[in-house]
Amino acid sequence: MSSSSIRSLCQIALFAAIIAVCSQIQIPLTVPFTMQTFAVCLCAGLLGWKRSTVSVIVYILLGMVGLPIFTGFKSGVAAITGPTGGYIVGFVLTALITGALVQKFGHKFWQLILFMVIGLTVCYAFGTVWFIIAYKATLKAALATCVVPFLLPECGKILLAALLTNRLIRFVK
Repeated sequence: MSSSSIRSLCQIALFAAIIAVCSQIQIPLTVPFTMQTFAVCLCAGLLGWKRSTVSVIVYILLGMVGLPIFTGFKSGVAAITGPTGGYIVGFVLTALITGALVQKFGHKFWQLILFMVIGLTVCYAFGTVWFIIAYKATLKAALATCVVPFLLPECGKILLAALLTNRLIRFVK
């Protein structure tokens, strides 16, 4: 195995672990939120689409086989197939889209913010449709429950992830 392959595997494992840790960091506001999306955006910004997507898939697979790494130390297939599982699956799309855009167009701060917004928008769309199907909810109810309360915190997490990506990218390459 070449040193670049070993480096890539270590980066993938490290970010799967970072996502798992950030899943447990809850900030209790009116609607508590975690730092998962921050970790996924940071991962995509620093690793690009291939390695970040694999990191997210590793995170999901580890949770599905029983490691308590999903929010609230949950694990198993039920956490993925449940009403909010679509957001976890949507992290794969966020990593793929954000990472691909970053690789193609660059790491300027404003670009990172835009690419992370695009990636998370797809994640939220996917997760919200999943929630609507699982709960047989209306679009209005799903948006009020799963999207609107998280918009402001997501803006802060995107800004932080973009700032860190912008500062750390030279050390990752």
